[in-house]
Amino acid sequence: MKRSAIALGAALLLVFSNGQAQPRPDLGKYEYQSNCASCHGQSGKGDGPFAQWLGLRIPNLTQISQRNGGVFPVQRLHEIIDGRAIVKAHGSREMPIWGLDYTLTARPAYDDYRHDAEVFVSSRITALVNYLYSLQAG
Repeated sequence: MKRSAIALGAALLLVFSNGQAQPRPDLGKYEYQSNCASCHGQSGKGDGPFAQWLGLRIPNLTQISQRNGGVFPVQRLHEIIDGRAIVKAHGSREMPIWGLDYTLTARPAYDDYRHDAEVFVSSRITALVNYLYSLQAG
């Protein structure tokens, strides 16, 4: 009985997936579209639908490397996006503090396993920074 249930489950998976592994969504792109595109725009050029209402110059994220002498500043971007630590060199803090937001959403659905919210926060921000790297103008 148990073997037939396992076989049936495997057959259903193959039928519904057409025998192909389902692609995983790009977490960085998802984070960008969910949290950044409303201000920075879908293409990252600072032309999102909310940009006009903020009264601020929204940075063009496709030119991060260009503005930094051809270097993509991974650690600095991670710190800016996280925002929980005040970094004097970053200037004022108009952008939301995503590290705090991610921390609040990092609570596990179940309490029966070890969970580290900082790993969750860091992985989300790292995925987002990797996506920003993919937007850099050539």
